[in-house]
Amino acid sequence: MNAPAVQPDLSPPEAIDTDVLVVGAGPAGLFQVFQLGLLGLRVALIDALPQAGGQCLALYPDKPIYDVPGIPVCTGRELTARLLAQAQPFLQPPVAPACGPLWQHLVSGLSAQPTEQGPGWDVATCHAHTGQPGPTVRCKGLVLATGAGAFLPRGLGLPGLEAQANVHHLMPDAPEQVSWAGQHVVVAGGGEEALLAAAQLLQWPAPLAPARITVLHRRAVLQGPDALLATVNAALADGRLHLQVGMPMAMAASEGRLQHLTLLQPDATHADFAADQWLVQLGLSPKLGPLAQWGIDLQRKQVQVDAATFATNLGGIHAIGDAIAYPGKLRLIVSAFHEATLAAHALARQWVPSHPAQPLYTTTSAVLHERLGLSHPG
Repeated sequence: MNAPAVQPDLSPPEAIDTDVLVVGAGPAGLFQVFQLGLLGLRVALIDALPQAGGQCLALYPDKPIYDVPGIPVCTGRELTARLLAQAQPFLQPPVAPACGPLWQHLVSGLSAQPTEQGPGWDVATCHAHTGQPGPTVRCKGLVLATGAGAFLPRGLGLPGLEAQANVHHLMPDAPEQVSWAGQHVVVAGGGEEALLAAAQLLQWPAPLAPARITVLHRRAVLQGPDALLATVNAALADGRLHLQVGMPMAMAASEGRLQHLTLLQPDATHADFAADQWLVQLGLSPKLGPLAQWGIDLQRKQVQVDAATFATNLGGIHAIGDAIAYPGKLRLIVSAFHEATLAAHALARQWVPSHPAQPLYTTTSAVLHERLGLSHPG
């Protein structure tokens, strides 16, 4: 149920009008979307990654999680799929039907636009890799579910590289999603993430498989779990996989595609290295981004909130999850779910005139069933 990668749209960005913008599509952000939608608020969602899941999916997609209520064990990938399915009825298409959330986009600016009912905000966005301006989001409130920051893929440090159409940071879930058959695919990186991607590419069926797979790393030493290293070394030994050692120093691109990298080799010489597709697998790095310049109270890079409503010092802006600090805060997924619930009710009390003084229950409420798209209870 992972959202597909979205290529940057170079057409003039359109504005999104919504009640609440949720920044961050990790477990906290996804449950926040569900809670807000359940209470009758329109919700838009933005994330720097090309799919939902955030740190949970990016850092431990296949490792077991044991402390989610009612689920004895699940992986980060499975938890993301469940939360995404739960939030789906309330994921507002931002620009056009079926366009989905703003994947691979960052919040680049924030300006106050008060309304007759209270605070309001114009939120500027941009594409995470190209910097191309995205839609402006006009909203009454925001919920920051940004964790340690926007998790962005580490690049190779060459200006303009990330904007090339054949440079990728996400391993496709299936070979049918891309057209790499018969091509030379380079996996940049020498750690577990890169080796796992190379091993997966080796398993693609012959009609869809690349003709050549190369691991590009700055040195000849690869690192990863023993079993994975054994698989990679065996493929290197029998010629199914190749290793190119060198440090990228420059690039050549044409018509929006990377043609070759100039590598500094171990013998201090330079050589041009060409390929068809480039899969950069150097891990993710959290970046706090422009949030630090918004005037939000921060202590040690954590947002200070009211633990009753999870409101920040800026009207209409709330924050939940690993991004925040308050007395007794525990950095657990289950804590973020609690925070999302209280933040949603605080926003609904302000913006939904019909919001009841006492909570409604999904087991019995016809109103909640209607919002969930159910024709009858259950």
